[in-house]
Amino acid sequence: MKLNRTFAGPADMPESIPLFPLSGALLLPRRPIQLTVFEPRYLEMLDDALSGERLIGVIQPASEEETSNPSPELYPLGCAGRIVQYAEIGDGRCFLTLMGVARFRVTGEAPSERPYRTAVADYSPFSEDFQEGAGEAAVDRDDLIAALKRFAEVNEIKVVWSDIKKASNEALVNGLSMMSPCGPREKQALLEAPDLKSRAEMLVAITTIELARGQDAATQIH
Repeated sequence: MKLNRTFAGPADMPESIPLFPLSGALLLPRRPIQLTVFEPRYLEMLDDALSGERLIGVIQPASEEETSNPSPELYPLGCAGRIVQYAEIGDGRCFLTLMGVARFRVTGEAPSERPYRTAVADYSPFSEDFQEGAGEAAVDRDDLIAALKRFAEVNEIKVVWSDIKKASNEALVNGLSMMSPCGPREKQALLEAPDLKSRAEMLVAITTIELARGQDAATQIH
């Protein structure tokens, strides 16, 4: 295990990665996500990851319905995150922070005697994920911020605009995508967006639809 490990491209990534299926979770490159681990199989996964490259694959179940199936069908695309912080709570739970590294496509599942699932991962279609700021220049920042302002006003959300102003286009698009209150299907669509420009446009469209739904609901109530 190397501290402050960096990954320059697909060739630096391991062929297999443990999977942490989470409905409604979205992880994107260079953005953090905080998770709580309490199931024994995932605590074992965490223990194994900490002794290796500290990588975990966040991926969504393909069905949004609650199921007792321990091995549900998964979406074919997830995102690898590196454990950058973790804490044992003492009641059988662990908190951890994953920093997004790159997306991957599941090409199969590796045979394993471990209680958690392990994917054979292909990172080659997502080489730009390893390049900080890739595609930033193509993002319509003004359109994105306008949508954020409308959403914040309607939902009475306080936004620290000084932080928004300082954020890069990549941090803004990916950070807002991860914080978006949209559903699992929309989260998956944001994950699968081919580039930053497409993700920004999709985020604006999703926000606009959500605002329209809110207005329709308010009209029906009155």
